[in-house]
Amino acid sequence: MIALKPKSSWSHFFQWSPESRPRAVWEPGEFRRLVHRERMRADRNGETFSLVLMAVPATEKGAPYLAKLTKVLHARLRATDDVGRVARDRLGVLLPDTPAAGARTVVEHVARLLPKGMQTPACEVFTYPSFHDLTNEPEERRLDRSEGLSPVHREHVREGATAASDKVHRMEALFSIPLPLWKRSLDILGSAIGLAVLSPVLALIAVAVKATSPGPLFFRQFRRGQGGRAFLLYKFRSMVDGAEEMQEALRHRNEQDGPAFKMKADPRVTRVGRFLRRTGLDEFPQLWNVLKGDMTLVGPRPLPCHESDASETWQQRRLDVKPGLTCIWQSRGHKEVSFADWMRMDMRYVKRQHPWLDIVLVARTAWMVVRFKASG
Repeated sequence: MIALKPKSSWSHFFQWSPESRPRAVWEPGEFRRLVHRERMRADRNGETFSLVLMAVPATEKGAPYLAKLTKVLHARLRATDDVGRVARDRLGVLLPDTPAAGARTVVEHVARLLPKGMQTPACEVFTYPSFHDLTNEPEERRLDRSEGLSPVHREHVREGATAASDKVHRMEALFSIPLPLWKRSLDILGSAIGLAVLSPVLALIAVAVKATSPGPLFFRQFRRGQGGRAFLLYKFRSMVDGAEEMQEALRHRNEQDGPAFKMKADPRVTRVGRFLRRTGLDEFPQLWNVLKGDMTLVGPRPLPCHESDASETWQQRRLDVKPGLTCIWQSRGHKEVSFADWMRMDMRYVKRQHPWLDIVLVARTAWMVVRFKASG
């Protein structure tokens, strides 16, 4: 006869007791893990969450002030919210399933609950995903808001919390992976040498573009970069002037799924532009973007802002790193793949960054250009 465990054998595991309560404030490493886990959950479920950073006013003492603030926070927050240290004088409040408006409400409530005479913390509100919340402004005006962490608001009056929280920042900027020193060193060296050695070729291309098609020499377009920051990308113009305005009329002929637009026999491409695109020579001006620090030699190709913003949230994780001149998909000769597979290749690179991998991808891309010249 088989003895069965009584149903109550696990009951003690699920019972709530004071000893099982979470710690008052998470340590920085654990709190960072919770934020990243919430990001993955939001990517999967399509939900929104917010993060509030609260800083100790300059006139207050750090540890005593944070202890009082923690007590107020736990009196106001839900059981699913978390509080953690993000710096010596700063707390983070993780608010799952909470849009920016809800986070601002929390800040206002906390300000009202503070004991009399206790100054309001300087607050910054971040929301994820934030691209759709911030795209209702012209791109040029949004550049100021996409640089990542702004300076902490220095007004410490009670109204200051509400004023500071009115501005919502891109949380994507907080997930940015710093560029390794070896990578930036290769970027500066490679782009500087490339611009110097290729200057005669660049001059010939410039003459060919201007001589065969009226319009500007360079095509300039805002692209979405690291942390969602928009930057101005440069290319040799390979299409007729005003090509962007014609794209919507050609939308029905798009050969790429997802938000990206790609078309082999694009009628907007000029005769010289067709050659430049097939060889990749139209991308050479981006060596200047690399030298400036907007881009890197190897990294996910930057998408136009509207295409990047229309991507799924998990696909926008490619923006954790700087965009590049070439990456895995580009080094394979732009073989036809789905937009999702293209994004997965970029994500694979984000996880596997290594000097040797960069060298291999650059070599493959250079070989494609040489092979085309040899066959042409």
